[in-house]
Amino acid sequence: MPPPDCSYFFKTKIIWVVVGLVVLSLTFNLGVKSGKTKQVQLTETSLTLNGVDFSPFWKTWSILNERFVQASTTAATSTDQEKVWGAIEGLTAAFGDPYTVFLPPEEKSLFEDDIRGTFGGVGMEIGIKDNVLTVIAPLPNTPATRAGIRAGDKIIKINDTLTADLPTDEGVKRIRGEVGTAVRLTLIRGDSAPFEIEVVREVINVPIINTKLLPNKVFVITLYNFSAPSTNAFRQAVREFVNAKTDKLVIDLRNNPGGYLEAAVDMASWFLPQGKVVVVEDRRGHGEGQVYRSKGYNIFNDKLKMVILVNRGSASAAEILAGALSEYGQGILVGEKTFGKGSVQEVISITSDTSLKITIARWLTPNGVSLSAGGLVPSVKVSLTDDDIKAGRDPQLDKAVEILLNMKD
Repeated sequence: MPPPDCSYFFKTKIIWVVVGLVVLSLTFNLGVKSGKTKQVQLTETSLTLNGVDFSPFWKTWSILNERFVQASTTAATSTDQEKVWGAIEGLTAAFGDPYTVFLPPEEKSLFEDDIRGTFGGVGMEIGIKDNVLTVIAPLPNTPATRAGIRAGDKIIKINDTLTADLPTDEGVKRIRGEVGTAVRLTLIRGDSAPFEIEVVREVINVPIINTKLLPNKVFVITLYNFSAPSTNAFRQAVREFVNAKTDKLVIDLRNNPGGYLEAAVDMASWFLPQGKVVVVEDRRGHGEGQVYRSKGYNIFNDKLKMVILVNRGSASAAEILAGALSEYGQGILVGEKTFGKGSVQEVISITSDTSLKITIARWLTPNGVSLSAGGLVPSVKVSLTDDDIKAGRDPQLDKAVEILLNMKD
């Protein structure tokens, strides 16, 4: 087998389920694009810039500094630098995109914890869905999973704080805390009434991949995220599949919140000829775009039988891989409609300890389907109910196995 392409360690774009693992999610090598920047010094005497009147900002700044009184004598006083960070956060929020956020020092540190893949929390990926803070995917063998939290659960309160208009990064910050302490979450599942779950925080080690050969010779690769090590882990899983001497493969992307774009492209390359489009980065409005193509490892013949399992927790890079393989007829999608996270984020350093995470494009499948327009719809729809979970049943995997066993050579 060819060695994996490791160029993504040096230059990468980020697909982020926006979110924070609480996952995923997750796992990025941060690249900063270079470009010429016009240096502008804006002072209180510079009231306009490019036709924009900044006098209301400076007037508000002055009034707050002169007249504001803390509600409590014990309350912390914000420094001028913290006020600047707050102003930038407000500026990014004005764009109305939950995935475009400013990361001041504390939030940037949390984000880098996600990248390293080990942190304290409850073990779930969260993001904004239909303007509500939502669980994208709980991680396996974590407090969130053991507490019964499921993909699609809406988080309406964290302890006593309502989450309406709460940015994802602030939600992550509030859910995390000292290992051994508890966080109280108020959730809504489907049309049910709100219910409360208390979860004890642990050190979360983000899993990558798991493989198993079923007695009926169906080989299952369960991929939990598209983190930095996932490319090599997937290559090893493919080697195990080949050594198993079977032609029946299930790639399980359920509750996979995504990660590196390059990892998704590399994985698709095991099944697609060189040059085939894996995903298109659409930058309409900026007059540019980029096409990502298979590297052409393509080691399998036409006799490969494959099913890809997805659900509402499959997002971002997971949707890219599932969309490409299904649209080229390499695998059948089975399960539930995916999350629908199809935007591209880039992380840009603002200062040595702050960053801006900004949406720069949208992802399109090889057939031009926008992943943000509602997610991928499986060819074979199979739901997983609470009763199934309690009974230890997995009708989605059962259907995948049934499909593979009934395929003709």
